[in-house]
Amino acid sequence: MVLRRHWLLRERESSLELELMERVPEVSEGGEDHNPSSKNKCYNTDQPPEASALLTSDLGELLTCSAIIRGDLEGLNKEDLSRLLKKRNREGLPESFYLNSTKDCSAYIKDRGFLTVALSEEERDFPIAFSMVIHEKIEMFERLLRAVYTPQNVYCVHVDKRSPENFMKAVEAIVSCFPNVFVASKLERVVYASWSRVQADLNCMNDLLDLTVEWKYLINTCGTDFPIKTNTEMVRALKVLNGQNSLESEAPPNYKIARWEYHHNVTESGVIRTGIKKSPPPISTPMFSGNAYFVLSREFVEHLFKNPEAKALIEWEKDTYSPDEHLWATLQRMPGMPGSSPPNNKYDMTDMNSIARLVKWSDHEGDVRRGASYPPCHGEYRRGVCVYGAGDLNWIVRHQHLFANKFDPEVDEIALKCLEHYLRYKTLTGQSLQFAEKSHILKR
Repeated sequence: MVLRRHWLLRERESSLELELMERVPEVSEGGEDHNPSSKNKCYNTDQPPEASALLTSDLGELLTCSAIIRGDLEGLNKEDLSRLLKKRNREGLPESFYLNSTKDCSAYIKDRGFLTVALSEEERDFPIAFSMVIHEKIEMFERLLRAVYTPQNVYCVHVDKRSPENFMKAVEAIVSCFPNVFVASKLERVVYASWSRVQADLNCMNDLLDLTVEWKYLINTCGTDFPIKTNTEMVRALKVLNGQNSLESEAPPNYKIARWEYHHNVTESGVIRTGIKKSPPPISTPMFSGNAYFVLSREFVEHLFKNPEAKALIEWEKDTYSPDEHLWATLQRMPGMPGSSPPNNKYDMTDMNSIARLVKWSDHEGDVRRGASYPPCHGEYRRGVCVYGAGDLNWIVRHQHLFANKFDPEVDEIALKCLEHYLRYKTLTGQSLQFAEKSHILKR
């Protein structure tokens, strides 16, 4: 199977508009023709999209989602709600759908509702890079990509080496239709809580730095993430950071210290702690803890591969438990790293105060009037993390985060469907579906 980066690795010889018209031949391992030129892979970057073509034609669905996001149960039309509820149990699209539908890229892009133009000069001048680490559920990947896709951004997709071959082929078929989306040049066998999860992001970082596109910030995502901000809102939020990074970074609780104090082995059953103590971290500042999600400036990413102390820490972290939950948090507090914060505890950043990811943990939910961090989950919990339900949307959209985690259409399709409508409506009309008047929705 051919895993290669697209046209973006060659020298830039023309404007973005001309590059988006570039056609690049590709042949799969089995000899099957995946030549994008034969698939009519092209973009019209000059014409603005017609809102009517990119918004759902089901007005009842829009109105229902508007009421759900407002938390207005009395505003729900029973017939519209019933029709939406019937979609909850539909089966996800299989890999074969994408292998067939992407044979004509122009039709695929149009039929699946992807944006093909930068909607403003502001967005065009502020490209964002994405590291997307996935391993299953091809339709969920497509929905995530569609939600964040614009032609000026760049997207590196890391597919777990352990994923089924038909999943990999379907991912390659999708990305072959977009000149600014590519599969990472090096893939890892990702094991939960092991170094491989960090290495997947590092592989994408290297690939993204090789591009000629001067992206400004890097955001990493996984297969259960979904944006809660439009691209315009992301650009403006990143501009406000003014070169600073945004990610959770706090003094670690005692129970987490053993995760890096001891050597760990990766086995078929997971990551196992040994009784062997590691040497102290090779840095002059303390260790910090956080989570796997980050919003990093380009300068930080560039410096990551040059700074001797950062490189030493990366090497030292490789036999720790869940290094993604302390490597990034620690690098963020190291003086000299671009966009970092001082190690003093006054600069601690919680996950709720950063903009990287909105997550509900089971041990922090409850009655907010009595001190709980957030209200109960309306979906279900997995590994202590809320898989959001439609009832969580009103809470979700009121936060400053760029993405939320977790979503799964098998748990609640309506939560995902309504969030898609919310984002697309706001992208194309500039108005929030949450507060849109019924008359405005009907006139759109």
